[in-house]
Amino acid sequence: MHTRFSEEDIAFRDEVRAFLKKAWLDNTELQAKVGALSTMREGMIEWQKALNAQGWIAPNWPVEHGGTGWSVTQSFIWDSERALAGAPSVMPFGLIMVAPVIIAYGNDAQKAKFLPRILASEDWWCQGYSEPGAGSDLASLKTKAELDGDDYVINGSKIWTTYAQYADWIFCLVRTDNSGRKQEGITFLLIDMKSPGVTVRPIETIDGFHHLNEVFFDNVRVPVENRIGEEGKGWTYAKSLLVHERLSIAEVADSKRGLAEVRELARQEVNGGQPLLNDPLFAKRLTDTEIELMALEYTELRALAAIAEGKEPGPESSLLKLQGTEVQQAVQELRMDAAGYYSQTLQGDLGPDQLGHAFADYAQKQYFRGRASSIYGGSNEVQKNITAKYVLGL
Repeated sequence: MHTRFSEEDIAFRDEVRAFLKKAWLDNTELQAKVGALSTMREGMIEWQKALNAQGWIAPNWPVEHGGTGWSVTQSFIWDSERALAGAPSVMPFGLIMVAPVIIAYGNDAQKAKFLPRILASEDWWCQGYSEPGAGSDLASLKTKAELDGDDYVINGSKIWTTYAQYADWIFCLVRTDNSGRKQEGITFLLIDMKSPGVTVRPIETIDGFHHLNEVFFDNVRVPVENRIGEEGKGWTYAKSLLVHERLSIAEVADSKRGLAEVRELARQEVNGGQPLLNDPLFAKRLTDTEIELMALEYTELRALAAIAEGKEPGPESSLLKLQGTEVQQAVQELRMDAAGYYSQTLQGDLGPDQLGHAFADYAQKQYFRGRASSIYGGSNEVQKNITAKYVLGL
């Protein structure tokens, strides 16, 4: 997408590039930390502290709580330049997901307690939504919270909990009432992961990484003061959070970088004596994906414009999540095809040096992990239903 920037925007872009060069591109030690699962948490905290010191860690927060006050164009420039440099975004669970809920629905004491620690990356958060019997049908959740004096007593479990093994806190949907509509008996709690009775068990996925977990609650006591808003109103707060999550899941800037990488790989790879990029079928798929990505980018800018005007993102967040994840998967499939047979080796059979294709192992891991993107954050089938209802009026 070609955008006409003002002199002020160009100056901001130059500032962003200078920061990224110093804080990321020239910091190979930090890149190595973030890239290795064993040091990823340490590396991400270091990266986020650098962003916070610059005042750039929370573009989606109100200025009075530590937000940047950026214009839509500045937010676009930041994300585009960050992705172009290969720098990570922030961990979303604290900064992008639970913080806006605390800001919108939490009380003053909760804001004072949690928001500064989220900004400073002093607390690592995870999300307690899905359960073994409540995934896309999230309102069917059964994790129970019973009031006992000044505490809720929690029993149940959550699943697919990303990076729970590192988490200090979990924001959780729990069942406090079974008497009415299932959506009306849900409450939003903030739970200290060090509480007695919390157990985390790893789930190793096909991509070979430990990033998912089951979390079990066995008579876990949570102070009532850690409840966000009113009891039984958690479904409303959860939907607000999911809107912000779906905007971040779209990952438009990162897909642009990924597609550019695939184009370069296809230019280098030989297929039938010609560069793969000259193959008409591959070139058409690449171009089709690029067109879809361009349309997605314009939709994202409309959503950012609405947020900048103080509006909550609407059903366009579902469109972004739906199309964004499909574009991500299309890019991943193109990268796998560029790697050819080399992408088909099983995990651990051969290393990149033996393969002679440094990107083949990465292509396979990204492909396998990317299969989940059309499921988490509300499956794409659910997003189609939301779009049909709120956009098409069906």
